Amino acid sequence: MDPLAASLRIAGSGLEAQSTRLRIVSENIANSRTTGDTPGADPYRRKTITFGSELDKLSGAQVVDVKKLGIDSSDFHEEYDPGNPAADAKGMVKMPNVNVLIEMADLRESNRSYDANLQTIKQTREMISSTLDLLKGASQ
Repeated sequence: MDPLAASLRIAGSGLEAQSTRLRIVSENIANSRTTGDTPGADPYRRKTITFGSELDKLSGAQVVDVKKLGIDSSDFHEEYDPGNPAADAKGMVKMPNVNVLIEMADLRESNRSYDANLQTIKQTREMISSTLDLLKGASQ
């Protein structure tokens, strides 16, 4: 397979993976304060994403893929909020196991990886276009 076409396939798989990661991180941030509906009910549980690689049969290149979407099993923390419908008899509410600072760092990293893959695609397309222009000039 053509190395330029393989580059497009690899970067495209990176875009897909990072797009999924951006969605998962955004869901975590959006639900960082989502509690249960009733006293003692579990709140939103942080979602996780695991990447893997696989051989793309068409290009022969190793591409990234989403191996698994999971759930973070770490403990919830509790806050005192007696007016919350999810508060127990002591006024404590289970809060999601989402750390917004970590999610923001993941969001930034994912956004940068997405941009890097997008730039790879743009540069590869420019190289293909330049190659075609050279071939057109050589045939004239």
